[in-house]
Amino acid sequence: MTCVSAREVRICIVGDELAAGVGDPRALGWVGRVMARTRTTPPTMGFTLAVPGESTSGLSARWQAETTPRFGATETCDNRLVVALGRHDIDAELTLARSRLNLANVLDRAENARIPAFVVGPPPGLPSDGDRIAELSGALADVADRRSVPYVDCYTPLAQHEQWLADLAHNGSIYPGQAGYGLIAWLVLHTGWHPWLGLEPTD
Repeated sequence: MTCVSAREVRICIVGDELAAGVGDPRALGWVGRVMARTRTTPPTMGFTLAVPGESTSGLSARWQAETTPRFGATETCDNRLVVALGRHDIDAELTLARSRLNLANVLDRAENARIPAFVVGPPPGLPSDGDRIAELSGALADVADRRSVPYVDCYTPLAQHEQWLADLAHNGSIYPGQAGYGLIAWLVLHTGWHPWLGLEPTD
């Protein structure tokens, strides 16, 4: 079903290289797949603002400056923010407290600006990082939950998912391929995406 809205919908997706779909041979990533199932009239505008290797500290520092020129006047535009969190807080050796604070700052500033937010958590990566990513995801989920912001747990469903693990092994890296990004897209679409936008789910 296509939603007809009086206001244009603009969604900015801020995150690291996973938000840009690195490793996907179709170059769609999860964002492209989700946007393909987000049908509105006029068409929703989606802007992926990705910085490779970025932690939540970097994301927190830059998101407003990069999204502001892409958002429109609230009278004519429904501006929304997707925070696509990666695993680089672990590489940067940030404490869970710091990661929590960084996300809290983003969500609080978005709320103050009346920009509805949606958070996508970090997916599994190297097996040696599994426990730390699980802890990070749980901490970030708690921050979002306390603010009634939708949170997509990508770690728990995918950590032992056969197709996800096979995709990483096939790519020989921490980046998924077509199947892996499809799994993330499925999780996003089935964790409140359409209700967040006030839309009926697509087939």
